[in-house]
Amino acid sequence: MPDLNTSVQYIKGVGEARAKLLAKLGIRTLFDLISHFPRAYEDRTKILKIASLPVGQSVCFEAVVMTSPRSSRIRANFDLTKCRVADDTGSLNLTFFNNRHYAEKLKVGESYIFYGSLTEDERYGHQMANPLFESSNSEGVVTRRIMPVYRLTAGLTNNQLVKAISGGLAACGDILPDCLPDSIRRQYGLCHARYAYENIHNPKDEKALADARKRLIFEEFFVFSAGLTMLRSKRTDNHGRRFENLSLDTFLDALPFVPTGAQRRAMDDALADMGSGKAMSRLVQGDVGSGKTVVAAAAAFVAFQNGCQSALMAPTEILAEQHYRTLSELLEPLGVKTVLLTGSMKSGAKKNALELIALGMSDLVVGTHALISEAVQFKNLALVIADEQHRFGVAQRAALSAKGSQPHVLVMSATPIPRTLALMMYGDLDVSIIDERPPGRQEIDTFLVNESMRQRINAFIRKQIDEGHQVYIVCPMVEEGEDENIKAAEAYAKQLENGPLNGLRIGLVHGKMKGADKEYVMRAFSEGSLDVLVSTTVIEVGVDVPNASLIVIENADRFGLSQLHQLRGRVGRGQHKSYCVMFSSAEKAETLARLKVLCSTNDGFKISEEDLKLRGPGDFFGSRQHGLPEFRIADLAEDSHVLYQAREAADRYMKDNPIPPVLMSRIQNLFEENGNIFN
Repeated sequence: MPDLNTSVQYIKGVGEARAKLLAKLGIRTLFDLISHFPRAYEDRTKILKIASLPVGQSVCFEAVVMTSPRSSRIRANFDLTKCRVADDTGSLNLTFFNNRHYAEKLKVGESYIFYGSLTEDERYGHQMANPLFESSNSEGVVTRRIMPVYRLTAGLTNNQLVKAISGGLAACGDILPDCLPDSIRRQYGLCHARYAYENIHNPKDEKALADARKRLIFEEFFVFSAGLTMLRSKRTDNHGRRFENLSLDTFLDALPFVPTGAQRRAMDDALADMGSGKAMSRLVQGDVGSGKTVVAAAAAFVAFQNGCQSALMAPTEILAEQHYRTLSELLEPLGVKTVLLTGSMKSGAKKNALELIALGMSDLVVGTHALISEAVQFKNLALVIADEQHRFGVAQRAALSAKGSQPHVLVMSATPIPRTLALMMYGDLDVSIIDERPPGRQEIDTFLVNESMRQRINAFIRKQIDEGHQVYIVCPMVEEGEDENIKAAEAYAKQLENGPLNGLRIGLVHGKMKGADKEYVMRAFSEGSLDVLVSTTVIEVGVDVPNASLIVIENADRFGLSQLHQLRGRVGRGQHKSYCVMFSSAEKAETLARLKVLCSTNDGFKISEEDLKLRGPGDFFGSRQHGLPEFRIADLAEDSHVLYQAREAADRYMKDNPIPPVLMSRIQNLFEENGNIFN
């Protein structure tokens, strides 16, 4: 007897050759085969009369064969087989191309169910080419059913896959156990596993298909949520430093502003973690300018009050320097000694910083990847803060944490992610969301324009610079490609310098430049030595230039909504009225509607939800790169309500019950398939 891990080549009707084709679809085991769910369905249950057949639409009809199939050779390697069929409303010519052996199965006088698309020919009238058919007396395999349509690969037909999966389901016998506990299945009104797998591939009717989908979507989210619950339980078993002094009174009194309610909630979440005796592992997620840094400062202040060191790691030197300046201003007056450590620091300054860190004379260390180098030794590291979390690998965060003894970990992200996606990407973390805009943070006016506005926008750029402000211009490419309509940063910077923006101080930065060169140009722009910065998306995160009041984004349709929102967040960071202009020559209504979302709201979370619906999860940093599993049937955008149910059910069930072996097996398989999630 096979089991669910049996190689698919040993399933009846597959064999070694077809198994190689199936492997291209990720189908290697019996479970992979029965979990290769249809991408769509064709309703072939309705049987029409010949007189009512629509032109150009694939349908089923029943007819009797009136003439024997006759074949003729049109040219080398091309033959034509024809016959005529009829019912009580009319008749029809059928044509088969290079398929004479199939067509010759038709017997005069016998009745068949046909499935195909009717065409209209001026010379020959109505006819149908290459229809599928089966005897009216047989059980419907390709007709009289809701037909699944699968993802395929070259050399594999839909019918071959239908037969292979049918053989796979037959091979399962009694070895298709139910990984959902009965209590969960009953509570949420879900069908049994066997019924679900049978009816997802061969639904007896629309209701059976809906019931099967409901069950399998829930199951997929439940297994994943159970795996994350296991991870969280392992994490909460980790003992962390229990901070006794959790008072923020001194810190809050020293702030030059009153924190928003969302900021206070995030602070309270972090304080509760740090006072629990368990190692904190929390994500603080907030839109551009929502005030995450203040939450990090509060956590660092609490660590200081308890005699411990903190470290904040940023992805770029410019961002590290910005954090250093901000945190120094906030915390130095309270006695918190803050130190900066970056790779480009001169050897004397670096040596001094390393000594202060090792001796425990620095309470907060702000730096880049330099923080994880072997030379850095902390005396008493108890809090690790990672900014722009998605820019770091898990290993880098772990390397910094390893410099302390199970330190508390606070990660921050300024990229708004739909809650659905956050549960997937950061499912092993506790999440605090800062969804309020601090007082005084202004809205950015956003406009979508085409080339007819080019001269006016160039004049507007000059006007902003004449008023003492600075401007970003973002291009989707570094170098020119085949499409001359796509702006490339290198060529466009020269074009602007020699043309419409002649006389202005223009800088260029892109991802192919050396790190030191990028830092030099960005620093020049930050210090006001440049009027215009022509860039690719390298400025998407972490560039804080309060004097920049305008960002112009070329070929905006080449970017995702969330990425456009991040780019827009480079302006509006000071007191000046700020603007975002998006150029696009797109004509498709759906593309323009997508871009106009940016013009109607500055709320990053609303934008991210819309982006998820329109583009799917891959747009958020690249799903596989960041460890999102490839769900077989569940859809993060469409099925978010099921995800919440499944996560709640998994958390509740696993808190009070041992994990059944069949569920544990599914979780382990998921861990193996997506090991980068669980490292």
